[in-house]
Amino acid sequence: MAKLQLLETFSLQETEDGYRLLVSAVGGEALYVSITPDQMDDIIESLEAAMGGEDGEGVEEDEAF
Repeated sequence: MAKLQLLETFSLQETEDGYRLLVSAVGGEALYVSITPDQMDDIIESLEAAMGGEDGEGVEEDEAF
């Protein structure tokens, strides 16, 4: 299993075949990952679910504003 490391930087670039993601961990080497459009859709859906949904449902907002 891979060692859990803190994220230092990331960047995402669109390519002809999908996307290229550059990720680096604190004190580690950079890693380029090729992502297909379908994989990017899955990543986006996962992030939306983690944040409480596309419409913000389930995300608590500060009522002081």
